[in-house]
Amino acid sequence: MAAEVLPLAQLKLATGPSPITAEQRYWRSFRTQKSHTSTASWPISHISFPAASSATTSNSLVAASKVNDLFAVTSGPRVEIYSIRKREPLKTIGRFDSEAHSGEIRADGRVLVAGEGTGKIQVFDVGGGTRAVVLKTWHIHKQPVWLTKWSPTELTTLMSASDDKTVRLWDLPSNSPTRMFTGHSDYVRCGAFMPGGNSNLLVSGSYDETVRLWDARAPGGAVLTFKHEGPIEEVLPLPSGTTLLAAAGNAISVLDLVAAKPLRLITNHQKTVTCLSLASNGTRVVSGGLDGHVKVFETSGWNVVSGSKYPSPILSISVISTGATQEDRHLAVGMQSGVLSLRTRLSGSAADKARDRAAEEAARDIGPKALEKLDAKRAKLKRKAVSNKTMTLLGEGVDIIIPTEATNSAGGRARRVKLKQWQREFRQGRYAVALDEVIDMSRPEYQPVVALTVLTALRHRSALREALEGRDEVSVLPLLKWAGKYIADPRYVSVCADVGFHLLDIYSQYVGGSSELADQFQSLCGKVSKEVEKAQLAITTSGMVESLMIGRIE
Repeated sequence: MAAEVLPLAQLKLATGPSPITAEQRYWRSFRTQKSHTSTASWPISHISFPAASSATTSNSLVAASKVNDLFAVTSGPRVEIYSIRKREPLKTIGRFDSEAHSGEIRADGRVLVAGEGTGKIQVFDVGGGTRAVVLKTWHIHKQPVWLTKWSPTELTTLMSASDDKTVRLWDLPSNSPTRMFTGHSDYVRCGAFMPGGNSNLLVSGSYDETVRLWDARAPGGAVLTFKHEGPIEEVLPLPSGTTLLAAAGNAISVLDLVAAKPLRLITNHQKTVTCLSLASNGTRVVSGGLDGHVKVFETSGWNVVSGSKYPSPILSISVISTGATQEDRHLAVGMQSGVLSLRTRLSGSAADKARDRAAEEAARDIGPKALEKLDAKRAKLKRKAVSNKTMTLLGEGVDIIIPTEATNSAGGRARRVKLKQWQREFRQGRYAVALDEVIDMSRPEYQPVVALTVLTALRHRSALREALEGRDEVSVLPLLKWAGKYIADPRYVSVCADVGFHLLDIYSQYVGGSSELADQFQSLCGKVSKEVEKAQLAITTSGMVESLMIGRIE
């Protein structure tokens, strides 16, 4: 039995480099934006959420982080508690005598700590009820407390940093700090616990232009100090526990704590870098600055992989992750103008539904035909799903099902493919007619790759000259125009050259009787001459560069 004659397969052209990288597509997928403006347009100074640490060994903390649905936003004399799922404020804490700083929720989502301009540190119960209850108040610091942060491994341990130049370690049941670290000579505005399951190691950054590493088990001062050329605005330890980022001025320094030396200085921002955040399970770092730019860095070579611009200076940033795999969900950015921007990345079924809605809206804008086409596509996908289910039922008790060519995947007779006009002409050997169908650039269904497919197939069948012979001036001109248009494209140049040579050989004797035909041949020759000049210039330049490289090596 003879095999079925299939339609001519369309060529697949080589694709050039995409102008948009995979990283840029990923970060642009944070597109479902929602904005909130703080009361009296107070600047959004801090955004935090209790992300689960990869080094956490406490099962209670891991379980708590999975069910937690809260993140905190500090602005002016208030701290607002937001829902991660709803992206709406749930409750507001306004029990501060002055400006609040660094509102941080504990990993179990039940307790929040914040400092304020008077030097007080307050701990609130935010786990139940509509109002936050004050659990603890410390007033040991004598100047504004700019940093409060919970230990990632111990529920009752936290740290604070103040303008009184001290860093203190606290235990929640105690009325006084368990350890005070002194050594900074100016305001201490940032700090963090080092990862690795040890709450005794802390790092702090100060306006005295130093980053200091502290060990609560070691008496005396800092165990390691890095000096910078500007005030330290933010520090961020990487999950490895051996690398630390510090933002000073418009630069971000990458510090190796094991070798005790700087690894890299990143200067991609134009103004002061104010905030840093981890993303993608610690493989990316997101920074924000007073220039209004958000930049994303990969942590292997510290190259910028994506970025975006906001309308106001950025004071705080956080990539909020959810789920057991800690998948990035929200990009939260707090600005000087008092606007909190939340950009959400949908995934799973939510992303599928959003794509379906967008496709339906686009089809509705185009017209009824586009909507009918979309409905047909959805019906086809539904039939395919039913077919797969049928095949699964048929395959019970066997390992592999091999469908025959005479049947489709559902077990019925295969539907005959409907051929286009040029495909029917080509199959019946009327090559000139088929070529005229696909070469006409004025037709609405014209596709250059289809014309290339037909010409390539004619060349393989040694029928290219047959399709070009016996034409009049009207039918030759479209071929000359097509060859002239694509002769400079490397993907088309081989076929265009063959077409041009055949047309010159067959119709050059008629050029004197037709001015339009002469003009088209002259235009084709002119484009070929320009391409030859470009190629010669490229060869000359390549030789010069090669000579310079050889001289440099010697």
